[in-house]
Amino acid sequence: MLLKLERQFGLRGIVLKWFQSYLCDRIFQVVHNSSTSYTVHVTCSVPQGSVLGPWLFIMYTADLEEKAGEHGVNYHAFADDTQLNERCCCDNTPTAVGKLEYCVTDISHWMSVHRLKQNTEKTELLWSGSKYSLSKPDGRGSDTVEPSEQVRVLGVIMSSYFSFEKHVSAVSAACFFHLRHIRRVRQSLDVGSAKTLVQAFVTSHVDYCNAVLAESPTVITDKLQRVMNSAARVVTDTRNYDSGLSRLMHDELHWLDVTDRVRFKLAVLMYRCLHGTAPP
Repeated sequence: MLLKLERQFGLRGIVLKWFQSYLCDRIFQVVHNSSTSYTVHVTCSVPQGSVLGPWLFIMYTADLEEKAGEHGVNYHAFADDTQLNERCCCDNTPTAVGKLEYCVTDISHWMSVHRLKQNTEKTELLWSGSKYSLSKPDGRGSDTVEPSEQVRVLGVIMSSYFSFEKHVSAVSAACFFHLRHIRRVRQSLDVGSAKTLVQAFVTSHVDYCNAVLAESPTVITDKLQRVMNSAARVVTDTRNYDSGLSRLMHDELHWLDVTDRVRFKLAVLMYRCLHGTAPP
């Protein structure tokens, strides 16, 4: 790791010595009540839960992007979550499958050399396309990974047909679960406390990655709109059949409808991209 920091990232002098003092001469010991385990000298890895741990892991695995680029495969990583993407036409499916297999094999060899392990059990394959052109690929590698109907990417459930129906259903179920519990204690809460709980457990889930729902059919967005309607009922402590729901949401709570929330998220992202304030 120290050689990589020096040669690949150009860290030298006092900065390199800081990392050296952080990584070297570490010991590990477990204490439970009055019992103490024997001391183990840590010769690799970094302390779990440390602030520098994720950053050092990203720097340590920086070569993976070059490995994927050698095979012409798109690479995307978020902490220890690595994704390989390849786009192809229906006629070029065997070529794309072979390219991905050789890339995964090369990355597996790289991980073995660098004391990392590719977890085959947690490896998922999503073969995406339209319902009319989608066909399952044939694998030729030593480890077989069956295509999944859906995968979870950073908390978003994506199906093989690029439909977010299951994702919206999962979000709606989780939100209604929290709303039922908030409803039980609503009489003990003031309006401000109720809004805080709904924001923490409901609307934050509705707004998370909702930009992927742009131009979604109403059958998808209506599920989340019912969640927002119920949340407004809980905050204002009104019953299901009381009139004036739209006025409560827009005039009193100042909440946008789900479709408008998606447009607002896209507008904010575009503004930040145009003005250089978007995340890298």
